Amino acid sequence: MIALDPRGEERSTRARLEGRTTLVQSFATPTLWVAILFAALLFAMPHTGPVFHWAFPAVEPPVYQRDSFVALFLSHAGIVAVASFAATVIGIAAAVFVTRAAGRDFRGIVDALATIGQTFPPAAVLALAVPALGFGPRPTVVALFLYGLLPIVENAVAGLETVPASVRDAAAGMGMSACQILARVELPLAAPVILAGIRVSVTIGIGTATIGSTVGALTLGTPIFDGIGGNKMPFVLQGAVLVALFAIVTDLIFARLEDRLRPPSAR
Repeated sequence: MIALDPRGEERSTRARLEGRTTLVQSFATPTLWVAILFAALLFAMPHTGPVFHWAFPAVEPPVYQRDSFVALFLSHAGIVAVASFAATVIGIAAAVFVTRAAGRDFRGIVDALATIGQTFPPAAVLALAVPALGFGPRPTVVALFLYGLLPIVENAVAGLETVPASVRDAAAGMGMSACQILARVELPLAAPVILAGIRVSVTIGIGTATIGSTVGALTLGTPIFDGIGGNKMPFVLQGAVLVALFAIVTDLIFARLEDRLRPPSAR
């Protein structure tokens, strides 16, 4: 006769209950439901013609049809991703440089350049970039890169400077090189603060990318500007709602990642 371990059964039951709780919590999160709403509207928007026709009977067609909303979203997301990736790499590299002994004298210059990049109007950047880069997504990428650099640089510098000197000294005492201390100690400890800056940069970029449609880039702003030009309010609403939901979903995802990177005591 096989003897059953009561402790083993208790642990198994507890694990099943915790798994069910985690599953329920994952379905109860606002991130999931907002993402489902965004995806549903993205694919179902072409079928909302009767609703917009009822609300705006004088507008024909009631739904934007020149490009699919999925194609507009993919192009929009691609532009934001490229610009945000470039801003993240350059911003973190600049922050690492100015927080080292050799680059401290350049901190004021880096801060000034990043500030100028954000205060310079994106529309002006597009106007200056089009003659050199032509129409399409490239001028928009340049504008978003400059516009999104400041929050990443500021947060990366702040995050790296909050790493206690005693932690660096302890890592050096263990025989770690400067590069190993940066990669294994400083960047992981500064990651939540850095991610917060990336979160702000990406969220701003999602909204700002809509102006790229004025220079030929395909974004979710294309229906907005077509609606403004053609006096078609449904187009404006369709583009604006999708851009807003895209920004909200992205912000919520970054918030969850940021929370995961924080130590349990700081959550």
